[in-house]
Amino acid sequence: MKKNFYLRLFIIIFIFTSLALFHKEFYKQFQCYLTGQASIISQEWHIVVLNIVLFLLLLIPLSFRKTTRWGEYGLVTAFFVSLFVEMYGFPLTIYFASKYFATPVTCAEPLINFQFWGVGFGMELPMLYTLLFITIGTILIIIGWITLYKNSKKEIFVTKGIYNYSRHPQYLGFMLIVFAWLIDWPTLITVIFAPILIYKYYKVCVTEEKEILKKHPEYKKYMEKTPLFF
Repeated sequence: MKKNFYLRLFIIIFIFTSLALFHKEFYKQFQCYLTGQASIISQEWHIVVLNIVLFLLLLIPLSFRKTTRWGEYGLVTAFFVSLFVEMYGFPLTIYFASKYFATPVTCAEPLINFQFWGVGFGMELPMLYTLLFITIGTILIIIGWITLYKNSKKEIFVTKGIYNYSRHPQYLGFMLIVFAWLIDWPTLITVIFAPILIYKYYKVCVTEEKEILKKHPEYKKYMEKTPLFF
């Protein structure tokens, strides 16, 4: 039986079950933000800076990989900076969209309301759903970093711990986080750039493995028994 079979089966069931149960809520989320009808927070620059710093800290663990590609790091940095500036600073695409979509739409009601650092937040069902992906993605990045750090001096390329189940858990973590923000904040920025960013990181994985194979042909055996992501 192939490695991670039950994990893949669980993920497939989870995704299809979520779509079946909550497709209306997800549709409302996209319709609200893409037409500029969503309730927004603006001019809260301290929240902008906090979020940028927190998410860019996740780039640090990636620097412990054998191959570091700072060009892609620059791309993801630009993505998060523009995302949080628009979310909590100046929501340009929502203002732009609202000029062309005058018909109001029904937005989802927040399930959770809370105050943080003097700002009121409301979380709808899709936001709670994406919080799960952000949490899983962050855990994958951190565990991947810990595994690399502990084994960096022992092996040429790490195949232990979480790397026994995924060849690129850290990149998978970043893809999950970017995908989550696409669902959470579906404006022009995320709709256009999130798929590009996910594709870029997939290409990075493929390129890295080609380079490793040139130096270490034994890596092919590892590829045959361990999936690319899950």
